[in-house]
Amino acid sequence: MNKLALVDIGSVFGSPFGRDRGFADFVSVVLFNVIALASVLLLILIIYGSITIIAGAGSGNKEDVGKGRKAVTSALVGFLIIFVSYWIIYLLQRILGFNILQPFQPLP
Repeated sequence: MNKLALVDIGSVFGSPFGRDRGFADFVSVVLFNVIALASVLLLILIIYGSITIIAGAGSGNKEDVGKGRKAVTSALVGFLIIFVSYWIIYLLQRILGFNILQPFQPLP
């Protein structure tokens, strides 16, 4: 017989998860941090692509310009995905009444 074993990580690691908070709160925290990390990576990729385009155009190297354009295009597609996913999550939390992006704060 398989029983679901609950692990109280709060007493071992000093975490509220497992005592006061559940798995959904953990997913919300991870989701919020992933969106923040993706935004920082987006900024870095846009800067890298822009510098590559400028350097490639200055030296006349068409391959570097192409790589830079591809990096900027990928960054903009990533931005669009992050932007749309954020608004889908925002709409879901408004419709369902759950605070997904900031689980420890009540909805306004």
